[in-house]
Amino acid sequence: MALTWRSFDFFDATQIKLADDDTRTLFESNDVSSVCSGSESLFLGTYDGYVHIVGLSWKVVRTFQAYEAGPVTFMRQVEGTSLLVTIAEELSSGDSSNAPVLKVWALDKPVKKTGIPTCLSTLAINNGKKPFPISAFTATEDLSQLAVGFANGAVTVIRGDLIHDLGTKQRIIYESDEPVTGVELHVDATLTTLFVATTSRILKLVISGKGHGQPPRTVEDMGCGVGCMAIDKRTGDIVVGRDDAIYTYTLDGRGPPTAYEAPKKLIAVYQDYIGLISPPTPSSGSDTIRTRFFGAAADNIFTFTLIHPDLRIVAHSETVLSDVQHIFQLGGDLHTLTQEGKVFRYHEKSLPQRLEMLYQRNLYTLAVELAQKCGMDGQQQNIIFRKYGDYLYQKGSYDEAMTQYIKAIDSTEPSQVIRKFLDTQRIHNLIEYLEELHEHHKATSDHTTLLLNCYAKLKDIDKLEKFIKSPGDLKFDLDTAISMCRQGGYYDQAAYLAKKHGEHDLVVDILIEDSKAYNEALDFICHLDPETAYPCLMKYARVLIEHCPKSATQVFIDYYTGNYQARIDLPSPIAAAPAAANGGFAAGAANAVQNLSNLLPLPYMNTSAVSPATPLSAAKTTVGEGTFVLKPETLPVVNYTPPRPRTAFSSFIDHPDEFIVFLEACAKEETMSEPDRTDIYTTLFEMYLHKSNEKKGEQHREEWEQKAKFLIEGVPGQDKKPPIENSNVLLLSHLSNFRDGTTLVKEQSGLLFDIFRSYTSAKDTLGAIKALRKYGPEEPQLYPAALSYLTSDARVLDDAGPDELAAILERIDKDGLMAPLQVVQTLSQNAVATMGMIKPYLAKRIERERRDIAENRRDVTAFRSESEQRRAEIADLGSKPAVFQATRCAQCSLPLELPTVHFLCKHSFHQRCLKGGGAGEEKEECPLCARDNATIRALKRSQEENAERHELFKDDLERSEDRFRTVAEWFGRGVMTAPTVE
Repeated sequence: MALTWRSFDFFDATQIKLADDDTRTLFESNDVSSVCSGSESLFLGTYDGYVHIVGLSWKVVRTFQAYEAGPVTFMRQVEGTSLLVTIAEELSSGDSSNAPVLKVWALDKPVKKTGIPTCLSTLAINNGKKPFPISAFTATEDLSQLAVGFANGAVTVIRGDLIHDLGTKQRIIYESDEPVTGVELHVDATLTTLFVATTSRILKLVISGKGHGQPPRTVEDMGCGVGCMAIDKRTGDIVVGRDDAIYTYTLDGRGPPTAYEAPKKLIAVYQDYIGLISPPTPSSGSDTIRTRFFGAAADNIFTFTLIHPDLRIVAHSETVLSDVQHIFQLGGDLHTLTQEGKVFRYHEKSLPQRLEMLYQRNLYTLAVELAQKCGMDGQQQNIIFRKYGDYLYQKGSYDEAMTQYIKAIDSTEPSQVIRKFLDTQRIHNLIEYLEELHEHHKATSDHTTLLLNCYAKLKDIDKLEKFIKSPGDLKFDLDTAISMCRQGGYYDQAAYLAKKHGEHDLVVDILIEDSKAYNEALDFICHLDPETAYPCLMKYARVLIEHCPKSATQVFIDYYTGNYQARIDLPSPIAAAPAAANGGFAAGAANAVQNLSNLLPLPYMNTSAVSPATPLSAAKTTVGEGTFVLKPETLPVVNYTPPRPRTAFSSFIDHPDEFIVFLEACAKEETMSEPDRTDIYTTLFEMYLHKSNEKKGEQHREEWEQKAKFLIEGVPGQDKKPPIENSNVLLLSHLSNFRDGTTLVKEQSGLLFDIFRSYTSAKDTLGAIKALRKYGPEEPQLYPAALSYLTSDARVLDDAGPDELAAILERIDKDGLMAPLQVVQTLSQNAVATMGMIKPYLAKRIERERRDIAENRRDVTAFRSESEQRRAEIADLGSKPAVFQATRCAQCSLPLELPTVHFLCKHSFHQRCLKGGGAGEEKEECPLCARDNATIRALKRSQEENAERHELFKDDLERSEDRFRTVAEWFGRGVMTAPTVE
């Protein structure tokens, strides 16, 4: 065993006293073939096919026969349910191909006649009819996937619904010459992976999900023995025990092994521990001690060990004089069952007991790791840190001890630690602890004074000056002091004094005019309440935007959108120690030392240690780095009325980019009034056009013009259109030569003709054609206007081209916008268009009209012929006898025989084949023609009803492109028919 393992006894081992003789006989009979636990019960399978259920009282509460013959070799109880899975290998009776039988039992549903549980499903496990025993078995929690390993190297996977017996599928997914020693399933949301262990390798393959169907993949070319493979249900890791170490496997491969040299016969995972059964090793001649102690049983000594791999702890180890057959969990404890039928329980000791064992051996680091593994809260962990610190302090490891004391600072009385480090040689440790007290807001005024004395002792001027600037009574005239500081160049001190005593305007003046510390000035303004901050912000608005463009713009945005909140420095939890009349702050430090029982004797510090001539930069207590560091804490929300945005417009002169950011942020604020929104969007539109006219390339111009278009059309993602008056848009667009803006306004106003006319007035032929294509479908009268424009000048017609003219003529012809005579008259007004240009249009129009005339004539002839034919048929039916020559019934196809019913549609039927039996002949109707007749009657009835609904006729006429055709169609429907007089 590796030397790094530490041995403890974290478990209490007791032998279970069986409740009665029957239970004791069952355990000691050596007839138990399989064991499993679950749902607060223990299940024992025997070699004669019976299953015995043992309760927490260690009494057999139920027994039933699961199989007629053969041992129950494997069992699995589904935790939290009443389902039990059993597998038995039936004893062969001459036939060597008997397959193992799997059954699923519902323990809560006994059969009324026999009282045994209901067998939900029975399944013979396929092994290719090879008589080899099962060596491994596993199943998912829902029993939808099971895996069975055989001694001949085959692995069978079973899928299906065993609980409801809805059918299963079996498939041998792996075969080899090596016996299977273990199978385990790793199941996650979308993937099920089967790990297979043989005597010489570990394999994995996906049996469902992505990668299903691929051949097995070797994870490692080392196998394990039977019973040496288990799964950690908490993590899904596969645990394999070999003689040299404990190995874990995940979907990504093998993890780092845990070296533990010992022969392993059986392993089990219990919480954070791994239980190991080591077989006996033959005693050599020199091993006389074991022989003397155990006698003849020396070669039958088994070892049961519980190890904690993460902490490298042997939590329990004992020798067992009988082979351990099974390891199981019951009632939250680990149990073992020996071959002699004895049951031992291993109960983990409480966490305080385990920690006390570690304390006794000064293993505090291990105690911390154990506490963290067990989820101990921080307050309790601090106790371990403090104990560890005391141990290190006693050893003389002061730096390491201070590290532990700082870790336990939240639950330790500071004086207990301070007393230990009062020696002058340990002053650095004391300073470190006192600084941490301040960081954790646990320091008192005495602690602060002591810390200042320590700084003075070490002459740490930087940290000392920082603490000197603490709140206290004013000892000098404020105005004179600030004035002298400014005259002497000590701007940081002047700003500090002004801030300390509430002269906010003066602080901003010093920071901007003297120190040129623009960022610090802006930070300071952000600490003021809204009413105080606004005058300071507006006084130096242009300066702040010039030197802090992004930060200042954001402050303006917050203030004008009503989101401004004054920030506050994190207050120091330590009040300044009162200064003695003759000793300054050092006298206060002396009082603090006296209060702490005559602590470290430090000399008084001379008040001249920090000379007024010392520049503040040397003390590193600048406004931005010291006093005025911004903290995330804020004052309670102060309601104020934001000023109108237009009051800030003048502050952004010469800063268009920041101005645009400010305007865009204000535009998103929903609480803005309508007049303010109008001002914002109008100004924003003007700024977009200003940016578009900058000489930065065509792409730059298009980007800003596109943003300007959004303000006219509507901002993407907003339902409401920005409130910009059209007159302002037209004016600004004209001044910036932004023609698209003028066009969009006219579009929104429906002045499509004006847009087209503006292009024709400017002789912009391409723009006019583009407008025609865009607005023509909505305003058809643009096509006649375009025709007049294109034929108004030869140069215009050349720019457009004959194809464009032909397209306009085609659209006019298609929509009937102009009569052919009007087209000719329009083109003849100027000597631009030629006859060749209009010839295709006229030829096409004439040809179409000729086709329409010919088609109408054919329709007239066909309708007349059909009408004459129908009239002749009606006359024949009324005046000539009908001849019926049918010899078979049209319904049943049998020869006609009397009585027979004939219809004028030439269909004949037996009277018995008619629905009415032919009783009322005048009401009888031909069954074969009834559907067509009903359709005709429905159409006629519909036409009669629609003939009276003149609103339909009027609506159809208004939407029709060919009104004459529509009138003719409705005339055929009878809308013009005069009502009959009855």
